[in-house]
Parts: sequence; structure tokens; C-alpha cells
Amino acid sequence: MKAFRLRTLPLALSCSILGSFLAYAQGNFHWLIFILSSLTILFLQILSNLANDYGDSMHGVDNEKRLGPKRVTQYGMVTRSEMRNMIIVFVMLSLFSGSTLIFIGLHSIGHILVFFVLGLSAIFAAIKYTVGKKPYGYLGLGDLFVFLFFGIIGVAGTYYLHTQTFNLWILFPASTIGLLSSGVLNLNNMRDIENDERSGKMTLVVRLGAKASKSYHALLISLSLLFSMIYTLKYYDSVYQFLYVLTFPLFVLNIRFVLQNTEPVELNNELKKLALSTFAYSVTFGIGMIL
Repeated sequence: MKAFRLRTLPLALSCSILGSFLAYAQGNFHWLIFILSSLTILFLQILSNLANDYGDSMHGVDNEKRLGPKRVTQYGMVTRSEMRNMIIVFVMLSLFSGSTLIFIGLHSIGHILVFFVLGLSAIFAAIKYTVGKKPYGYLGLGDLFVFLFFGIIGVAGTYYLHTQTFNLWILFPASTIGLLSSGVLNLNNMRDIENDERSGKMTLVVRLGAKASKSYHALLISLSLLFSMIYTLKYYDSVYQFLYVLTFPLFVLNIRFVLQNTEPVELNNELKKLALSTFAYSVTFGIGMIL
């Protein structure tokens, strides 16, 4: 279970929760789609975590100088062969739940094919982040892929499966989740900046430098909150729609902590806090839409 990194799962669930709440507010909600989309996203997140554990071990990034929690492959809690088998299991689980979701939620062959390609792309992206000869996480592209798959595609895709419609304005709350998810990855990379640079893992943080990465983090969080406000004002009908504003102090405190931080290891707790704050945001945003 340690390899699953359970603290990352509420963040992943924020996609299906927000997408489903947005659909519910439009009068289109299906429990089976919500359950299957949540399962698929959880399987993809766990797959990503396992592949990351395996890939960083293979590339020598996980070592005694790393500041984050212990990785199971690095410390020999599982063998690399066992980890590969676990990765295969979650590839199959993701394929099964995702395919079931697509065939239940969609009726057009064209739409089914599009979503199936997106699903395969998500599986590929989860693995290729740190696995292979040229993993994109080592090229500084991790933030972009997280934004796309755990933000835009995760939220807008879930919304579409419920409603069979697409609204460009959905990209605003979807971007909010994507930016916050990128913020969590940014914290992870800020914590490990020194070890990543020594190991040749050229994350965006390594490329920007520690100081600029703090400003980048503040920008990610600030833009995410701005996008949610824009969407609410566009569809304003009741003050209840601003219920999610109750979570804003959590994000402000996160920005403040990051800007003042001088010890990278202290960012460990902020990772968990930001993930849970994002989960709280998605729930309060959705409830506010319904009320």
C-alpha cells in the first residue's frame, strides 16, 4: 500500500468529483458514470505512482540523498520485477474500468474511439513520466501533462460522459484543478531540486531555479482561484455558488509558506495539505453549484 501513495488519491478524485458535480448542476448525473470515472482516475493515479517509483529507481534518482518519503523499490521493499508486475496489473485495471466507462457513457462510435485514444494516452503518460530512455518528466514536461490529464481531460471528460455535451466554459474549473495538481507536482520537485539536478532529472523546477519556482508556484495557485471566480461570475445565480471561497485561506497559506520556505524538506507536509485543499475545493465548488 505504501507504493500506492494514498495521500495523492484525494487530489486525483477531485477531477471526477468536480466534473460530476458540474454535470449534476446541469441536470445530468449518472451514478455509474461517477463511480467508474472515479475508479479509472484512481487506477491511473496509482499506476502513475508505481511507474514513478520504478522509473526513478531505474534512473538512480531515488537515493539516500532524496528528501521525500521512502520509495519501496529504492529500499528493497519490493523487487523491480514485482513492481513491473504491479504496474501491469494497474494497466489492466485502468483499461478495464476505462473501457467499461466509455461503452456505458457513450453511444457514438466516433466518440467512443476518441475517448479510447484519450484513455490509452493517459495510461502511456502515467508510465512514461519516469520510465524509459527519455521520460518526459526528466525533460521538464511533467507539469504540462499533469495539467492536461488531471485537469482539462479529467474534469471536462467526466462532464461530457454525464451530459454528452461540451461547453468551453467548463475549461475554467477544469483548469483550476489542473493548475492545483501542477502545484502539487511543483512542490514535489521543489523539495527534491538538489537531488534531481545531481541525478540529471531536469524538472521544470531545476530549469527555473529555486527562486523562480516559488513565483511560478504562486502563479499556479493564483490563476487557479481566478479561473474559478470567472466561471462562477459567468453563471452566477446564487451566493451559494461562492461556497468554495471558504477554501481560499488554505491556498493563501500555502503560497505564503512556499514563498518563505528555506528548507526544502519542510515542503513534504505542504504536498499533503495542497492535495487535501484541492479536494475540499472541488467538493465545496460542486455543492455550491447544486445549492
